[in-house]
Amino acid sequence: MVKERARILVVGGGYVGMYTALRLQRHLRQELREGTAEITVVTPEPYMTYQPFLPEAAAGNISPRHVVVPLRRVLPDCRIVIGEATAVDHAARTVTVDTLATREKGLPAEHLAYDELVLAPGSIARTLPVPGLAEHGIGFKTVEEAIGLRNHVIEQMDIASSTRDPEIRDAALTFVFVGGGFAGVEALGELEDMARYATRYYHNVSAEDMKWILVEASDRILPEVGADLGRYTVSELRRRNIDVRLHTRLESCRDRVAVLSDGARFPTRTVVWTAGVKPHPLLAATDLPLDPRGRVRCTPQLTVEGTTHAWVAGDAAAVPDVTAGEPGATTAPNAQHAVRQAKILADNIARSLRGEPLQEYAHKYAGSVASLGFHKGVAHVYGRKLKGYPAWFMHRTYHLSRIPTFNRKARVMAEWTLAGLFKREIVSLGSLEHPRAEFELAAGGKPSDGHHKPKNGPSDDPKGSS
Repeated sequence: MVKERARILVVGGGYVGMYTALRLQRHLRQELREGTAEITVVTPEPYMTYQPFLPEAAAGNISPRHVVVPLRRVLPDCRIVIGEATAVDHAARTVTVDTLATREKGLPAEHLAYDELVLAPGSIARTLPVPGLAEHGIGFKTVEEAIGLRNHVIEQMDIASSTRDPEIRDAALTFVFVGGGFAGVEALGELEDMARYATRYYHNVSAEDMKWILVEASDRILPEVGADLGRYTVSELRRRNIDVRLHTRLESCRDRVAVLSDGARFPTRTVVWTAGVKPHPLLAATDLPLDPRGRVRCTPQLTVEGTTHAWVAGDAAAVPDVTAGEPGATTAPNAQHAVRQAKILADNIARSLRGEPLQEYAHKYAGSVASLGFHKGVAHVYGRKLKGYPAWFMHRTYHLSRIPTFNRKARVMAEWTLAGLFKREIVSLGSLEHPRAEFELAAGGKPSDGHHKPKNGPSDDPKGSS
């Protein structure tokens, strides 16, 4: 039994936030019923995004709805607050939250009190001051960005198909991806695969007309799978006529021209930025200790270093890697660690509330898997290297086992089965981004975003293009 009433506040609804709250529900089921414990989850979105499936969602292999897990369904015993945590005052045990209601009415932000804090806001895209990036770049970290990118790629093919202007056509069919990590390589591989398939339905666009370019500043891509598989991946992508440029940076994408550090210039309407992540800016607005990279310092037990009643894990935390055998080593910011850390974190909170000793987080990195498109992939797991179809199959099997809830597993499996039996969907639903444009035009006004997409025409919307 919990010694006294405990208000547990979880900041973040991603891997760590959702899995921690989910496990705490089980540990504290009796206390939650009796009212001696309460769990509140503050999150900007009412769902958790399973990010490893974003490339498949972008390629149309999985429905966007099945890449996300609704928090209210899986956390029925928790209070879900949709809002953005903007500051943490741990000395006063309060978190400042800008909720949907406060934004709508222009009211002051709310202050939520807690007894135990779980800080898991995750990370955001790490951008650089590249001219034109803010105006024309597309991220690939959320399900909205993944589906927006899918719509965008298909719309560029529509633009190329409907014009005789060689400059417009060339820019529309040039796709630049910046960053050779998992997100960039998998997104590029899946979307190139989808676009190449889609060309069979265009009478004047072929796979050879398209330019796919991967820009990586270091000397290798997919460093997590090892040097050998990294080189294999480069060879595989180049075999598909994808231009892989190592030791190269994006210098500018102003005026829809990608300028690279090797002197190359590519007129393009698509620049996808996947060059890493950085800690969430919320961490800088706390009174908790941070390391030089801006992450919260923590102990192997996942408590905040030098602080009581505060816990942290995932991308926001500098978690000591006790299996590395070298001082100062920290765990990698990936889903493999985040899910396992959430389990130990929830167990330790329950143990702390009951006066029991805490456990250390210790997990030796098992390896990595990556998809390069349909039936193509690489994997380095427990020292074994796989490529091609076996690696692709392992990628699907592993992530199917890891996506939360039986409901989502069954739906994803059903969609994969149907995708194997029927042809791919290649329709763009870019109008979803501007649902009121048609009605506003019919009502005699001007669409609020200054854009009206014809029902049967391609989009040239600056918001939906790069």
